Amino acid sequence: MNTENFSEVFALHRFSEAVEEVNSRTPGDVEVTLHSISSGRKLNFSDFLSLISPSADSYLEELAIHSKEITLERFGKAIQLYTPLYLSNECRSSCLYCGFSFENRIPRKTLSEEELRREAEILKDLGFRHILVLTGEDYSKTPLKYIKRSIEILKEYFSSVSIEIYPMKEEDYSELISAGADGLALYQETYHPDTYKEYHIRGVKKDMIFRLDGPDRGGRAGFRKIGIGALLGLSAPLGEMYFLGLHASHLLGKYWRSQIQISLPRMRPAKGEFSKVIRVNDREFARFVFAFRIYFRDTGIVLSTRESAEFRDNLLGLGITQMSAGSKTEPGGYQGLDTLEQFEIEDKRSLEEVMEMIRNRGYDPVLKDFDKAIL
Repeated sequence: MNTENFSEVFALHRFSEAVEEVNSRTPGDVEVTLHSISSGRKLNFSDFLSLISPSADSYLEELAIHSKEITLERFGKAIQLYTPLYLSNECRSSCLYCGFSFENRIPRKTLSEEELRREAEILKDLGFRHILVLTGEDYSKTPLKYIKRSIEILKEYFSSVSIEIYPMKEEDYSELISAGADGLALYQETYHPDTYKEYHIRGVKKDMIFRLDGPDRGGRAGFRKIGIGALLGLSAPLGEMYFLGLHASHLLGKYWRSQIQISLPRMRPAKGEFSKVIRVNDREFARFVFAFRIYFRDTGIVLSTRESAEFRDNLLGLGITQMSAGSKTEPGGYQGLDTLEQFEIEDKRSLEEVMEMIRNRGYDPVLKDFDKAIL
């Protein structure tokens, strides 16, 4: 079916039915999929559902082997490194699980041009060449003009600037691309409509469909990279993975000029003491990573500092293609400004320490793999 936006595909599915469909997969279904992998048959979405299902847990080692082989074949031993740079923690949206939520009484800060340049200088001196720019959702404090100017400044320091900000119109994305942004990350948080409504109670972020179609607008605008993800811990993880896979399939089919990336962030402690977290253990998380790598062979998979150092080390080479390092999740964090982080990171190692770990495991840390001059 030729659809303009993912929301049209989304409307044809029900979250509860998706969970039931994944749960219905049997060990026999998984074995059929594994045989297809070994024989070289092209997998279909039904195979993907078998791989994310609980029945695949007994085959985790075999999945890991296939995932490693595919990663080496498609990406070699390169692990691309980046770090987040927060422009602002000012927010007019109320997301009950987020440290920046409007109700939380925290020190609010939006970086000035001078402060932004200082952050950029620090990160460039450390060796970073790829950064991810983030903000809260306050359109008055971080309007398009401010974001555009920030990107223009950051392009003086970095080879690749991606954005993870509030969803925008297609023409706004086009302006940011003209300013120098080449990547868009827009995570849906949850694909479960009832949960989305329950946890997003104020602000523009309440509009689930506008957010859902943000990657489509970014694809039409022409971003080189588009990243999507679901925040594991808000709703039933099997349903989230079903729709994240569906979403990736849609984007890959429509925006062949863009590199699609997948991220599976897990909930972390944050200001506000959100307590309704649905736990996703390490085995489940690894199974999801392997399933995405096996089915989406050429899609980047991102692993952030939300995860522990040990767990990140153990997943290296098994599907991951991109990792953050030395992260701060507050505006001005790299220069020590007095603000509050969006969430607690788990892997607190420096860039050099992460690079050393990657080399010690026989892989190649990559700080720059793109320059706009290539285009």
